[in-house]
Amino acid sequence: MKRLSHSLWRPFYAGARNEVGVLHLVIRGSVQGVGFRYFTRSTAQRCGVAGWVRNRDDGAVEIAASGSDQALESFLAIVQRGPSGSRIDGVEHLPAGSAGEFGSTFSVRR
Repeated sequence: MKRLSHSLWRPFYAGARNEVGVLHLVIRGSVQGVGFRYFTRSTAQRCGVAGWVRNRDDGAVEIAASGSDQALESFLAIVQRGPSGSRIDGVEHLPAGSAGEFGSTFSVRR
């Protein structure tokens, strides 16, 4: 599996031993109306990632995710492929600081 560059997310520290990273993504293509948000939530739950996913007005899907490096690598590898019926044209990495707040679970936002 391709290892993510640490420049793709901003690690922060909640104590000396709990390193957590953040991904903030925009997925473009045929990603609305194909179950992409629910696929993303299911993938996040399997990978142990917290955060949120939502549809954007421009037809893209936006994702903010937080977890260990290994969890984020697995999550990103799966989400970049998308569910059957979707078509991914591009994945844009946004600044992690713009992801906002998210709790300990993964939610689908409207």
